[in-house]
Amino acid sequence: MLQPELPDFAVTDVHRLDGGDRTAVFASFNNGVPCLIHFGPTLPKPDDLAALAIATIANVGAGQIDPFQPLTLCPLAITGWQGHPGMILQDAQGRDYLANPQLAGIHADGANGVRFSLADRGNPDGISLVISVRLDPETGILRLSETLTLPDDWSCTWLAAAAVPAPTGMNRIIDHSGRWCGEFQRQETGWRTGAHSRESREGRTGHAHFPGVTLATAATGESTGDCLAATLAWSGGHRMLAEQLADGRRQVQFGVLDDGLARGEIVSPVLLLSWSDQGFNGIAQSFHRHTRSVQAPVSARRDREPHPVHYNCWEAVYFSHDLEELKTIASLAARLGAERFVLDDGWFRGRNDDTSSLGDWEIDRVKFPDGLTPLIEHVQAQGMRFGLWFEPEMVNRDSQLFRAHPGYMLGPVDQPSGRNQHVLDMASEEVRAHLFGQIDALLSAHRIDYVKWDHNRPLTGGRPDQARGFLTLLGDLVRAHPDVDFESCASGGGRIDFGVLELASRVWLSDSNDAIERLRMQHEASRWIAPEVQGSHVGPRHCHTSGRVLSMQFRAWVAAQRHMGFEMDPRDLTSDESATLRRVTAWWKHNRGFLFSGHLHRLDSDDGEVIAEMTVDTEANRFILFAGQAGASAQIAQRPLRAAGLDPDAIYQIALVNPEDVNERANRRIVNAFGNGGSERLSGAFLMNHGVRLPNAVPASMTVIEGRRIAPEQH
Repeated sequence: MLQPELPDFAVTDVHRLDGGDRTAVFASFNNGVPCLIHFGPTLPKPDDLAALAIATIANVGAGQIDPFQPLTLCPLAITGWQGHPGMILQDAQGRDYLANPQLAGIHADGANGVRFSLADRGNPDGISLVISVRLDPETGILRLSETLTLPDDWSCTWLAAAAVPAPTGMNRIIDHSGRWCGEFQRQETGWRTGAHSRESREGRTGHAHFPGVTLATAATGESTGDCLAATLAWSGGHRMLAEQLADGRRQVQFGVLDDGLARGEIVSPVLLLSWSDQGFNGIAQSFHRHTRSVQAPVSARRDREPHPVHYNCWEAVYFSHDLEELKTIASLAARLGAERFVLDDGWFRGRNDDTSSLGDWEIDRVKFPDGLTPLIEHVQAQGMRFGLWFEPEMVNRDSQLFRAHPGYMLGPVDQPSGRNQHVLDMASEEVRAHLFGQIDALLSAHRIDYVKWDHNRPLTGGRPDQARGFLTLLGDLVRAHPDVDFESCASGGGRIDFGVLELASRVWLSDSNDAIERLRMQHEASRWIAPEVQGSHVGPRHCHTSGRVLSMQFRAWVAAQRHMGFEMDPRDLTSDESATLRRVTAWWKHNRGFLFSGHLHRLDSDDGEVIAEMTVDTEANRFILFAGQAGASAQIAQRPLRAAGLDPDAIYQIALVNPEDVNERANRRIVNAFGNGGSERLSGAFLMNHGVRLPNAVPASMTVIEGRRIAPEQH
């Protein structure tokens, strides 16, 4: 006979959160740590949540512990959990301690949040765990974090922000690897018994380990199917585990990676969780809304354009700073359409190459005898704002700072260098106070409204306090200078995450300005990062990092997909290149508000060489579509490209934005109206199901089309 339900296995508490067309349900079994038993589509109000909770529990088989233990937000070995635990503790004698928290209270945290308070059954006065949960009604994102308090001399070597179950049928694990000048490389694997583990040990987010994972079904595409994504809002070393147990259950955990011992009160970063039944685009759009909601209060305080066209002088002059030359470059950049001039590395005392002077944040009076004011005034006279490059967390041994304070350096004296530099101990209040004083003095004395904050090497021995120190210093500067925009750069994309994005309004996606590489990287990064946050520059004709030579048309249109800028020597441009850049820049300025407020849809393409996406406004009245041709297609003719996010019943008038860029050799005859610069009228249903046939494209080219809904009387 089958054994009946065990009498000591009961649902003791359930809690439900609704918002953003989502429902999250938490249940506690036997007064234990709550479980996330549902996160996804809105459940009916009459749903019996206790019955739903029981329905998520598997039956007990031979060789298993009785009663069967659920996957809680903090799974623990003492309960019989056989997978990776949510916390690992040591007592005052250094022995492993198996905590067994029980639910002590549930507290509402506003209309859309809840806090679960737990105390340890074996040590109720010494260990407490608080799990905080919030479902954002505007974004549909579920936020989870944990706060653990330990007795004196106890320690913790692992605390997950939360453990969440993988929904049924989501058999694909998708995440991103990368490298310098090759960030956001998509990779995919499947579940197997054991753990798929990702770790960043750089002391920063890292080029190779963006802290995010997406789970998807076999049928999930860009615009269709179910998927779940999780990302840790944290700018330091981290670990992700996607684990399948022998009994078939699957969990995902994210947490801070710390090989040391954490003590006292330990607060995990926030885990952001997003669910979609509209494919990967639904996930991305929720994270874009999250970024916009985080950054909206900052932009609201400023009465200026939040996304000015950048000009950065790095790939024009590198360390060679001459005032008159920089003025000339600034004037030319302004004529091309630049709205902000950024003075990159090389402006501070003794900085002529990368071997010296990091840490000495004082103006080089050899290069700038009268300080930066003459350059800033010239830049502003051209109608531009002024920005400045810093690398505050770093020091050269050949610097006044190192000679005066060698103890400010993080790690042992005999450690290896990276780019001829070392890292400062950001956990030290003294170091942070010194850096704040130098940077604050410069920002206070000059009309600087933008800081490019760089971080050009991995750490050796960097612990979480290093990342916390960085966030503390950056936060102090943001609050002291609310009118200054800060960009997160770490050799390009080495520190991009939702932790730093609460302080920085822009990220430098990659040090590569190669437009082919950028086309792919921008597309993949948009799965998480909103387009207006991604800096993208028109680089030199001959790319300094890849060696490719690419047309101005392609370079300009790729940059126009994101927060646009220039990073070349404008004196090297031909008249045709200058005219093209001015034209694309003017178009971008006119349309940036639309591009940065609409819904971004990456498009499913039947051609692996075509990387396409489109932005659609909230009412589906207008769209702009970019179709980038990276390499040569296998077939002769361009395959129809299916749109997304439109009203199927609407009629749209569509036209090429850039007909002058159509390649004549590849298009000896264009049979639709695009051939003579005309427009087509097609329904949303046709565009989304059959697709639009664009002109044939050659490698390293971009086709841009715009569509607008036609009023019924115009049909």
